[in-house]
Amino acid sequence: MSSDAPLDPFANPWKTLETRRVYTNEWISVRESQVIRPDGEPGIYGVVDTRIATGVIALTPENEVFLVGQYRYPTEIYSWELVEGGTDEGEEPLDAAKRELAEEAGLIAHNWHLLADNIQVSNCISSEIGVIFIATDLEEIEPNPDGTERLQVKRVPFAETLGMVDTGQITDSISIMGILMAERYLRAENGFGV
Repeated sequence: MSSDAPLDPFANPWKTLETRRVYTNEWISVRESQVIRPDGEPGIYGVVDTRIATGVIALTPENEVFLVGQYRYPTEIYSWELVEGGTDEGEEPLDAAKRELAEEAGLIAHNWHLLADNIQVSNCISSEIGVIFIATDLEEIEPNPDGTERLQVKRVPFAETLGMVDTGQITDSISIMGILMAERYLRAENGFGV
């Protein structure tokens, strides 16, 4: 009979020897760690640290969702998405979502519902966490996008946003998760039909 105890499948199999910051800008920071890998061999691991990301499903009484279109520099494609943005330092995700909704879509919402938090956006290379809200009882104001944004805003029937996910017209991960989770939530809460 072996005296070796079974391995805990949930224990961290990585050993960090040393970590250093290799790059920082206004939006991201990159750290590189010297590690011992799970197989016992030495290696490196790079991690991109970011601000908390927020996504907003801004829903009208007619069950339309506000989508924002913009060209995404990293992927070099035009992307239709929920209203999204990062938190500023010390800012709560709900406050960031409210700010982004006003800036990007020119909307104030009087009712907010937390749909999801602690979404790991790309946990193999990034520590980024996503938080998604449903916003209703909307009031229009003048939008004020950042200088890095050239945006189009459109209202889309909720059922059509589901189709846009299914056909690959919406490819942003927070948007996909938010739309699919909102569909389940709305069905359970209100008997919402799409």
